[in-house]
Amino acid sequence: MKILIIEDEEKLAKALKEGLEKEGFTADFVLNGEVGQRRIETYHNDYDLVVLDLILPRKDGLTVLKNIREQNITIPVLVLTAKDTTDDIISGLDRGADDYLVKPFSYKEFFSRIKALLRRPKRSLPGKLKVRNLILDPATRKVFRSSKEIFLTLKEFSLLEYLMRHPNQVISREQILFNLWGFDFDSFSNVVDVHIKNLRKKIDYGKQEKLLETTRGLGYKING
Repeated sequence: MKILIIEDEEKLAKALKEGLEKEGFTADFVLNGEVGQRRIETYHNDYDLVVLDLILPRKDGLTVLKNIREQNITIPVLVLTAKDTTDDIISGLDRGADDYLVKPFSYKEFFSRIKALLRRPKRSLPGKLKVRNLILDPATRKVFRSSKEIFLTLKEFSLLEYLMRHPNQVISREQILFNLWGFDFDSFSNVVDVHIKNLRKKIDYGKQEKLLETTRGLGYKING
């Protein structure tokens, strides 16, 4: 799952990003409303949720929210506000916010709201993913091949889940970097290759039927 944070307090934005990544999410942040709106308009199909501060430089959060909803962009939005007044909350909800959180807040409460929004029917996690004899359960974060459990790191799990959501499709390194490591990650890094190598050892080692395939010069795919 990939989350965009639009928050001008850089220290808070970095803390939220780091907290989400520890929970297994991928998160990006931008520091003003104008860039945030442009990012949503261009990449809304790649994000699962937006965390949007109301008080932002260059374009305030309510304007961003109003503009994206007028374009029928339905991505869930959690509004952050330092204003604990009924009018401000109502204004955010009227413009299309899905939930709100008043600053200061605990990370536990923040993550609880995130999970609640992602559980809503239109954006909920699907059931178990299955490719041949490989089964991945997003709810329990467990993976089995031929009924034997495979133990993966959080990032390996996310990588396998992403590939299994696109069976028989070649996924480029750039797509994987953007969706699993974030918008600003170094595109020349070999981090994807390293994780693919480790993942291949865990799911294909000793198996006659190989599921994870490298298409030279193009990317990787999981064979369904």
